[in-house]
Amino acid sequence: MRVFETLEELRPLVGQTIGISDWITIDQERINLFAEATGDHQWIHVDPERARAGPFGAPIAHGFLTLSLLPLFFATGFEVRQVRMGVNYGLNKVRFPAPVPVGSRLRAHFRLLAFEPVDHGGVQLTVEATVEREGSAKPVCVAESISRRYP
Repeated sequence: MRVFETLEELRPLVGQTIGISDWITIDQERINLFAEATGDHQWIHVDPERARAGPFGAPIAHGFLTLSLLPLFFATGFEVRQVRMGVNYGLNKVRFPAPVPVGSRLRAHFRLLAFEPVDHGGVQLTVEATVEREGSAKPVCVAESISRRYP
């Protein structure tokens, strides 16, 4: 994990990679729990037998499951120590260019796109998160995440 002491250390890094997360494995249990939490029980996610005969040859994770893992990826990708609070401000572009078959290992690369001061001494960070699947040339998710962090 890449560690920064202050938010100000990020200012000159706009356009650069600021961290890479740890790998996580997407298992069927995680997919099933996400289906329960969201009510999305489409067979390509939750019916392994039917999914094996489907277009992907195996169950695949929900795209929104992959997106919802961004906080976990952020937690192991980089840290700013002198921050008392961070809030999710939203997303710009989100794409799911490739599926995530059950058993896949994923990690995220973070590139700082914008550093903007906001009220109360905070900073709004726009970070491009590119989630890769081990062994695949195409990313499985690319999203612009906007957060506000306060020292």
